[in-house]
Amino acid sequence: MTDQYQKLLDQKSRLAQKIEREDFKLRQSKYYENRQARKARSRRLIQKGALLEKYFQADQLSVEQTEELLKIFADYVNEHKPNQLKNDPANN
Repeated sequence: MTDQYQKLLDQKSRLAQKIEREDFKLRQSKYYENRQARKARSRRLIQKGALLEKYFQADQLSVEQTEELLKIFADYVNEHKPNQLKNDPANN
């Protein structure tokens, strides 16, 4: 009876360790995915910022000045944006 009990305890311990390893792998995987998403977002923001500076010649403007510039043109641009560039899935 005690041998069977000890085997069950050992099995429980091994399963707990396996669960812990799998949980660690899952957390590691989620961290990697989040890290990749952050990197992709950072890259996209850098590229868009570079295009903004290039086409609006805004490289000498502060962040606040750039925001003011964009506010001036935002309504016009959004009203005249081609359908294929709008975020509305019904138009795509």
